[in-house]
Amino acid sequence: MTVAETASELRSIVNSFSKELMTADARAVALRPDPHSWSPKEVLGHLIDSAANNHQRFVRAQQSDPLVMPGYEQNHWVSSQGYQEADWSHLVTLWMHLNLHLVDVIGHIPPDKYSVACVIGDSQPLTLEALVIDYLRHLQHHMAQIRPTLA
Repeated sequence: MTVAETASELRSIVNSFSKELMTADARAVALRPDPHSWSPKEVLGHLIDSAANNHQRFVRAQQSDPLVMPGYEQNHWVSSQGYQEADWSHLVTLWMHLNLHLVDVIGHIPPDKYSVACVIGDSQPLTLEALVIDYLRHLQHHMAQIRPTLA
């Protein structure tokens, strides 16, 4: 998949999945499958955090080669922001708009920046292109966790 195809696919996913999310039962999305797992609300919160962190990465990688940024402790981010108690429609709207903005950001990355090395936390370096493409894979992984709640 190319960067342009990723942007196009992300736009399509945002437009369709946000509609699915809005139909979810507010009680169902607050249920945790077990005490050690996130509820669908918290998974969506994690996806909001992912969009926010990757926004920084996608923009900053265009000014720095290599890009070196910290990772983030996902459980802390989810719990400290109170996603479990948040309004579902607010979370869906925030997720949708952050990702539509990412589509635009991705679409403006000059091809000569695709090869910029990105080191996030203690991970192995990835190119900016690989980071963008992996963002979509990560999103789809978590969509699969949320979808059963929507049925």
